[in-house]
Amino acid sequence: MAATKLDLRDVPPPERHPMIHTAFETLDSGEALEIVNDHEPKPLFYEFQAEVDAFDAEGYACERREEGKYVATLPKE
Repeated sequence: MAATKLDLRDVPPPERHPMIHTAFETLDSGEALEIVNDHEPKPLFYEFQAEVDAFDAEGYACERREEGKYVATLPKE
């Protein structure tokens, strides 16, 4: 599975979700978007689950790597 990576820790919060949606839309089926964030992106997960038909919610994963660094994988069906 190919992945695109976005480090959002230095991106202002209001710009994050639009940037994530844009990057996700460019993915092909079977690819994934990996985001690095300063908090667990649970609201983003719920947003994608409700609004993005191509989001594979069952394949979603998030791992806290260190304080202030969470890595989440958003796979595309």
